[in-house]
Amino acid sequence: MNPDNFCVILVEPQGPMNIGSVCRTMMNFGFSDLRLVNPCEDYQSLEARKMALKAERLIKQAGIFTSLHDALTDCTYALGTTRRFGKYRNAFLLPDQAAEMTLSFSDQCRTALVFGREDRGLHTEELDLCQYMITIPTHDDFASMNLAQSVTVCLYELNKVLKKDEGISGAGITPCDGKELEQMYMHMRQTFLDIDYSDPLSPDHILRVFRRIFGRAMLSERDVRVLQGLWSRIDWIESQRKLGLILHPEGKGE
Repeated sequence: MNPDNFCVILVEPQGPMNIGSVCRTMMNFGFSDLRLVNPCEDYQSLEARKMALKAERLIKQAGIFTSLHDALTDCTYALGTTRRFGKYRNAFLLPDQAAEMTLSFSDQCRTALVFGREDRGLHTEELDLCQYMITIPTHDDFASMNLAQSVTVCLYELNKVLKKDEGISGAGITPCDGKELEQMYMHMRQTFLDIDYSDPLSPDHILRVFRRIFGRAMLSERDVRVLQGLWSRIDWIESQRKLGLILHPEGKGE
């Protein structure tokens, strides 16, 4: 795997000094693709540049996005970081486990490490866009880490694995890109609503479960085409049922 296959995404970072520190740690470990989602207005301030030192160019070159969805458009895998646990936040990886897992990814895919706001982290809707969740084990009495420190821990573990794997070409499957995967999830969401499989008051509840299942499965482009065919078939059957053209086993229409 190559460091160029990875990007670091900061969602609504609030402190220019943190952004500068993240740039410095990225260059320490050989990463250069920084993406900022709705950063603070002074993200290119003197404070940020002083913290970045020779990594100042990463601030100037950073991609700026209005949503995490847009920042992930060309990414196949996204690993979101969180310290909060709950109903939709389980199956966590430690930083070293996440780093080891990336070795199974194809060299053709781009992987994002996603970090949330300094005070509130990532929202559940943003974690929905990530196939995996990373948590850094800290002391319960003071669990939350500084943003730049969190990035440093994750990139250290990732760089350690990449160095160990240097010169070995990735042999993983050719994965589906993030845009096609998200299109499939939106198709699923509508299909589930149409067949009354999802609660219309909470349509994303069951979809979150499928996102986790399919995220761990590392779907290929062919996998997604097959699944899209299944949802389309269900759509057709449901449309025929509503027209009364699908018969009961007894031979009577609905």
